[in-house]
Amino acid sequence: MTAYPEPHYAPGWDRPARRGTDGFAVASIVTALLGLGPLALGLGITGTITTRRRGTAGRGVAIAAVVLGALETVALLVGVALLGTSWLQSRPLPADVAEPRTAHAVQLVVGNCLADLPPDGDVDTVRVVPCDGPHTARVASSYAFSADAIWPGQGDADALVARSCVLTADEQAVGRVVVTWAPTEQSWDRGDRTGLCVVVTPAG
Repeated sequence: MTAYPEPHYAPGWDRPARRGTDGFAVASIVTALLGLGPLALGLGITGTITTRRRGTAGRGVAIAAVVLGALETVALLVGVALLGTSWLQSRPLPADVAEPRTAHAVQLVVGNCLADLPPDGDVDTVRVVPCDGPHTARVASSYAFSADAIWPGQGDADALVARSCVLTADEQAVGRVVVTWAPTEQSWDRGDRTGLCVVVTPAG
């Protein structure tokens, strides 16, 4: 009978091989660093689940991606909401509204009728009413500044719009007057390039 030597095993031979970093975890942190919040959030959640089930490394990375992805997603939603609000506040009105409504001055177009004339100074919101009902003023015409024009200063902006406003002889005969609204420096910076000529009907 032949004798064989006892086999020799290196220390740790029976330990399971360490598994690599989870692919979802890696992808989640990469997309988070790229600012792709919703995608990073989804991959990060998947990564936390797969690292637990498979025993792969990267759970901490996936959790970090979930946090970053959630923050980026919230910031994205807030930005979209602000853009949507800004668009709604600058969307032009129809020429004659069907019912009274409050609107921003930059939404006015030729034909809109106003319930009241705002006080002198910067005009933000106005009350727009149907023209077949009682109204104090009407937007008669508009003046368009060039889209690439440089801010001319408030005085020159007012003067340019005023020169474009002309009353007919009949309007002058019944005592109507014209009020000019020009962009302010603040609204100009937001892209406002339209001046308005508003004809005011005398009281009584």
